[in-house]
Amino acid sequence: MIKHDAVQPVRYLQYRSGITSLVEEGLVISEASVSLTVNGTLWLSWMCTPLELEDLAVGFLFNEGIIQSIHEIEILRPCDHGANVDVWLNHPVEKPLTWRKTSGCTGGVTSDDAQKHTQPILNGDVFPAEKLVMWMDLLFDSQQLYRQTRGVHCSLLTDGNKVIALAEDIGRHNTLDKIAGKILRQSLQPSRRIILTTGRISSEMLQKAARIGASIVISRTSPTSLSIQLADQYGITLIGYARRNQFNLYTHPQRVRFDESSNATEKHTAPYSISA
Repeated sequence: MIKHDAVQPVRYLQYRSGITSLVEEGLVISEASVSLTVNGTLWLSWMCTPLELEDLAVGFLFNEGIIQSIHEIEILRPCDHGANVDVWLNHPVEKPLTWRKTSGCTGGVTSDDAQKHTQPILNGDVFPAEKLVMWMDLLFDSQQLYRQTRGVHCSLLTDGNKVIALAEDIGRHNTLDKIAGKILRQSLQPSRRIILTTGRISSEMLQKAARIGASIVISRTSPTSLSIQLADQYGITLIGYARRNQFNLYTHPQRVRFDESSNATEKHTAPYSISA
């Protein structure tokens, strides 16, 4: 059930095919500034959809390498008005000296040390290409907020058979933090981890997916040059522009099995490299 504060009512004039009409009960996605306080110190503020804030806070701290386990959290408490999430850890922690803005939507932030806490992905099953594009249908069918309002990103974690976790937010980075939070707070341990997302795959998005442990990352839109480099470095199969019957494969093609009649059956024994 969607919380009422995830969307807001709005009245607007709609122009269509030369006809103007008043829409009395329209809906738009909510956008709010939510701050994060850790051990009594204000760390930062997100622009986000005020939904699943506990997951957002926990997942952000995990993806930034601040925590490694849910057991490090003693108190996790969103304030009554939803403008702050208060987190108390069972150990002292230093606030990162600097935050840099993430690329693109909603002004997300990350620390310069985040990459130090990410390990390469050394395993991952092989899946037929046809199944990969079918997963995009699963992503589209799962977007509840998007169907109501548009203007919202969605990311999904699957094990290749079912949905493990799902998150929607105005910020694409926030969706992966929320998924990481769900993994920790619900003790989810899927043996296979594939991320699907509606958002562009920037270096920060790839970093978060790697931290989650995804062996395959699939987007309906484009990767950036740096995300391709990082995917190659971390051993992640990176796929962009995924549609119902097509996609672009950028790195580590060994996890994708093509039909023998496909033109993409070249014998690749090593990961692609952007510098190749």
